[in-house]
Amino acid sequence: MEQPALERRLGTADAVVIGLGSMIGAGVFSAFGPAARAAGAGLLIGLVLAASAAVHPRHRVPHHAEIALGAVVCVLVATVDLRGVIGFSSFGVLIYYAIANAAAYTLPGAGRWARVRDVCGVAGCLLLVATLPWQSAVAGLGMFAIGVVGRALRLRLRG
Repeated sequence: MEQPALERRLGTADAVVIGLGSMIGAGVFSAFGPAARAAGAGLLIGLVLAASAAVHPRHRVPHHAEIALGAVVCVLVATVDLRGVIGFSSFGVLIYYAIANAAAYTLPGAGRWARVRDVCGVAGCLLLVATLPWQSAVAGLGMFAIGVVGRALRLRLRG
C-alpha cells in the first residue's frame, strides 16, 4: 500500500499567523507562572470558573457549565447513593422558601389573608423540614452555620 505524498499547502500568511499564535501562547503561559506562584490553587480555580462562565452567544446560557454539571451528575447517579444528597438539598430548598415566606410577611401593605398565607407557608416549610432524615437536617444546619460564619468574617474584615 502506497503512502500518499504530503503536499505543501501553507503559505506565508499561514506561517505568520502560526508564529504570532506561538508567541501569544508563550506569553500567556509565561504570565501564568508568576501568577500561579502568587495565587496558588486559586489561579486554577479562577481559570475553571472563567471557562465555566462562558455564555453561549445565541442561547445566552452558560453552556460549558451545563455540560460539566451534566457530566458530574451522570457520574454521581451511576456511582453513588444520592438519597442523602436529596434530603440535604430538600432541607436547603425548604429553608429558603421559609425565609422567602417570612420576608413576604414583612412587606408593607399586605392584607390580612396575605399574612395568613405567609405564616402558613413558613409553618408548612418547617413541618416538611421536620419530616426529613435527621442526618440531612444536621448537614443542612452545618452548611448554614458555615455560611453565617463566613458572612460575619467577611463583614468584619471589610470593616
